[in-house]
Amino acid sequence: MRAFVISLLASTALIACSEVTQVVDDAQAQIETKTKRPVFEASAEGYTRSSEVDQLIKASLKSTYAYDITESLTTEIGPRVGGSPEEAKARQWAVAKFKEIGLENVRIEPFMMPYWERGIETAAIVSPNPQQLFITSLGGSVATPPEGIEAEIAYFPTFEDLKNAPEGGLDGKIVFISGRMKKAPDGAGYGPANQKRRQGATEAAKRGAIAVVIRSVGTDSHRFPHTGMMRYADDIKKIPIAALSAPDADQLERTLGRGETMTLKMTMTPQWKGQTESGNVIGDIVGSEKPEEIVLISGHLDSWDLGTGAIDDGAGIGISAGAAQVLIESGLKPKRTIRVVAFGAEEVGLLGGFAYAKKHKGESLNKHVLATESDFGAEPPYEVLSGVRSGKAVIEDMAKALNLPMSGRATNGGPDIGPMSREGVPTMRFQQEGTDYFDLHHTPDDTFDKIDADDMAKNTAAFTAMIWMASEAETDFRGDE
Repeated sequence: MRAFVISLLASTALIACSEVTQVVDDAQAQIETKTKRPVFEASAEGYTRSSEVDQLIKASLKSTYAYDITESLTTEIGPRVGGSPEEAKARQWAVAKFKEIGLENVRIEPFMMPYWERGIETAAIVSPNPQQLFITSLGGSVATPPEGIEAEIAYFPTFEDLKNAPEGGLDGKIVFISGRMKKAPDGAGYGPANQKRRQGATEAAKRGAIAVVIRSVGTDSHRFPHTGMMRYADDIKKIPIAALSAPDADQLERTLGRGETMTLKMTMTPQWKGQTESGNVIGDIVGSEKPEEIVLISGHLDSWDLGTGAIDDGAGIGISAGAAQVLIESGLKPKRTIRVVAFGAEEVGLLGGFAYAKKHKGESLNKHVLATESDFGAEPPYEVLSGVRSGKAVIEDMAKALNLPMSGRATNGGPDIGPMSREGVPTMRFQQEGTDYFDLHHTPDDTFDKIDADDMAKNTAAFTAMIWMASEAETDFRGDE
C-alpha cells in the first residue's frame, strides 16, 4: 500500500511538473513571438535584391544615424508642443541637422496656429477616502475656475454608456468615464478607446456635467496619465476635461464599487495664448533625372510636453532623416527627388500635414510620386501596407527586399500624410511593432531611454530601401491597374 501511495504521488508530481512545463513553454513561445524581429540581412526566398538595395540595407543596419538624430532632438530640445517657443527652437535645430547630413533646399514653410498652454493640474478625492490623484489636462481643454471644481462623481464604465444616457440629469456633477484600451501590435485599440478623449466633454456637457475625468487612453499600469488633444462641439458648453492615470482610475472604480458616493476636487489652469507660428521643415536630395518628381518621407517634429517626445515622434524624425543620410553617404544618385519633411503641430490637429497639402496643392502635389511617415515609435516594422492605385508590384518588391510580408490592409501613409493622400498622393507604410507603444504614448515616460539603436537601424534600412526603389521604379503609382 505504501509503495502504491508513493507511486501515486510520484505520478501526480510528474503530471503537475509536465503541466507547469507546458505553461512555461507556452509563455516563452508568446514572448518569442512578440519579440520576433525581421531579418533584413536575408532576402526573401526566390527574390534577389539589386546590388544598390543590398548596399543600402547593409549600410543602414550598421548605421546609428537615426538613433543619434533622435538623441540630439530629445536632449538638446526636449518637449516641444506645437506653437511653443520650444517647437520654434526645434525647427532651427532641424534646419541645422538637415544641412549637416547633406540635404539640399533646406527651408521652413511657416503657418499660423492657435497655441494652447498647460497650467496647474491637480485632483484629489475629497470623500469618502481623501487622497491625491494624478491627472493631466487634455489638449485644448478649458480651465476650471481658479478655486477649482468640487463635486460628486457620476460614473460611466464606458463612453458608450455615457452616450446612451438620457440628456440632462447630471447637473453639477463631474463625469468619470472608464473603459480600458486593448493592446494590439498595430494599435487597433486606440481608435475605439480615443472616443472618450475626443468627445467626452461634449457628451457630458449635454447632460449637465460641469467637468470630466477619463481613464487615460493607454495600455500601461503606471501612475502616469496620458494627455492628447480633445474637441468641443461648437454649440455645446465647454467644460474642463482631464485624464487620470490607470491606477487612479482603478482606485475610483474600486471605491465606487463599494456603493460609496464620491466627491472629487480638480483644478486646471490651461489657457489659449492666441495665434502663433509653427512650420514644416523640408530638405531634399535632388533627383538626377526626374527632379520634379518627389518621394516623400517624414516624421513630426512637435511632441506633447509631459515627456521628451522620443517615441512620438523623435524616432520618426530620426528614421526619415537617418535614411536620407545613408543614401547621401552611399554616393548613389536617385532619379527622383527624395524629400524629408519634419511636420509641425501634428499632435494638436495634424496642422502641419494640412498646411503642406494646402501649400503644395495642384501641380506640385501632383508630382508627389509616393509618400509615407514614421509615427509609431521606434520598434521595427513587421509588415508593409500599400496605398497606391497602381504599381503595387513595386511595393511588394520593397517588402520582399526586406523579408517582410505584405498586409491586406490599405493605408493613408500616416497621420500627416493623410491630408495629401486625400488629394490623390499615393502612399505606403511600414507597420511597426506597437504592442507596447501605448504604454508610453503621451506620458512623462516617453523618453529617449526607450529607444533601441538596433531597432532604429532596422527602421532606417526599411526607409532607405523604400526611397531608392521608389525613385528608380518606372511606375506611375497614381495610374489605374
